[in-house]
Amino acid sequence: MLSVPEGLLIFVAVSESILGVLGNGFIGLAYCIERVKNKKFSTISFILMGLATSRICLIGLIATDGFVKIFSPEMYSSGYLIDCVTYSWVILNSSSVFFATSLSIFYFLKIANFSHHIFLWLRSDIKRVLLLLMGCLLISWLVTFPLTVKIISDTRAKNRSIIFSVEVHKGEFFRNQILLNLGTLLVFILCLITCILLLISLWRHNQRMLLNATGFRDPSTEAHIKAMKVLISFIILFILYFIGIIIEISCTTMSESKLLFIFGLTLTALYPWGHSFILILGNNKLKQVFLRVLKQLNCWKKEKLLRTP
Repeated sequence: MLSVPEGLLIFVAVSESILGVLGNGFIGLAYCIERVKNKKFSTISFILMGLATSRICLIGLIATDGFVKIFSPEMYSSGYLIDCVTYSWVILNSSSVFFATSLSIFYFLKIANFSHHIFLWLRSDIKRVLLLLMGCLLISWLVTFPLTVKIISDTRAKNRSIIFSVEVHKGEFFRNQILLNLGTLLVFILCLITCILLLISLWRHNQRMLLNATGFRDPSTEAHIKAMKVLISFIILFILYFIGIIIEISCTTMSESKLLFIFGLTLTALYPWGHSFILILGNNKLKQVFLRVLKQLNCWKKEKLLRTP
């Protein structure tokens, strides 16, 4: 039986999951339609479509794993389901972080203004940088999958199971989790570094614009302030996402921690839907399409009410 706080947090987590699927589905569909209309596939379209697709799948996995652990933890006792969840998590989590990092690097190289020769060399060929990052993702998979197989095999041999309701040796469990997520953590750190560097560049540009201001706010200054707000929101959500994951993992080694686990689940689900709506509202093209869709839905609703006798 769930307590009131647990029930409220589950309701929030379900709402976040639904909004996340809708928001990311909208982004993926919008760029897919643009791809068909223009008959070309730009770098930003590839990144955003990949990000939206991986997040939709990740939301489904997070929701499934969370609800099984909360309501039917015995389903993990056979081992087959947890194997599927573990392998899917390795692919989807790393893919989602990879596309988010690719997006931050893309905007960093496009918008930031640094005179260092390394930055200028990277900016000269963004596609090469993204291909290199994709190669790192594939190498991470090649290293992580055999490690995952070994960890699962060793765990079964010792009659231990990584499930919500069973105590496991904390030191060994956390060591395994760090090894499994090491590649993702490194990419996460890279993403934070690029975001911070981009914030520094935007802040410097904004300070220069303010010094040269003539009494009214320049549109360029407005755009840079808006970009800084979007970046700060993204960084906060991204950090909360990893905090939520850490809480969920920690709860595996703790008894009587269902409320804390649900709280971690809520934090984890906050990032995929929150960032999708930040992208929609921060991108003029997506925002216009989103407003047109809302307008059409509103007109459709009014027509339906008029037809109702």
